[in-house]
Amino acid sequence: MAALALLTRPVRRGARPFGLLRRAGARLLPAAIGRAAELDRRLAAAGRPGGLGGRDLLAAKAGGALAGAAVGLFTGALLPGRLAVLAAVAAPVAGFLTPDAWLARRRDDHVAGVRRDMPALLDLLAVAVAAGRSLPEALAEVGRRSRAPLARRWGGIAAQVAVGVALADALETHRREARMPELDAFAGALARAVRHGAPLAETLAAQAREVRLARRRAVQEQAARAGPKMQLVVALLLVPAVMLLVAAALVGALADGGAGALSAF
Repeated sequence: MAALALLTRPVRRGARPFGLLRRAGARLLPAAIGRAAELDRRLAAAGRPGGLGGRDLLAAKAGGALAGAAVGLFTGALLPGRLAVLAAVAAPVAGFLTPDAWLARRRDDHVAGVRRDMPALLDLLAVAVAAGRSLPEALAEVGRRSRAPLARRWGGIAAQVAVGVALADALETHRREARMPELDAFAGALARAVRHGAPLAETLAAQAREVRLARRRAVQEQAARAGPKMQLVVALLLVPAVMLLVAAALVGALADGGAGALSAF
């Protein structure tokens, strides 16, 4: 939108093209940097699939828009009237938004995986702490023993602490990047336990119980929502199909009976 406003703004007399380009760049560059930072935060919340960064995804969005524009122009040349205009406008927009849809899907998959793996990883972390390891050492041990994305995140926390980052700061960074209620509660509980000297094993066991209960409630709610959907499928598809079979059988029976009556006559 900012680029469109700059392009449609009337050019003053005597304005130098290079000056206009410089001012356009001065306005668009901060917007692009801010957008790349937001995409980077979203990628971090999705587990950073493929090791991509915000600039990579922004470049993919720009490339998708260009590819969509080419497809829209080619398709528009084959379509009549307003359909050509619609194709020329819709294709670049679809190409620009396709990486966002992909990222949203990866975010949903990542959240589901974290919620599935978190109780077992919390149990493993509690065992490591109960065995006498410090919290950073226990996090590093879980990161070594598991290939789950959450375990890799915890291993990253231990690596930050090993190079001098405060544990509270590393946990806060982990919480901001993940942007999940379960991990918010996990980071907060660990920070409070470290600050007040509470037993870590008990805190982790309580966290594991809460995550399991939350996952059980989510499964129950999903099952409750699936019931009406199944009833709708039955009402719209199976019942008409059965009625058609019954009607076909009745029509066949009536046709056979009519043919028999005519032959008898």
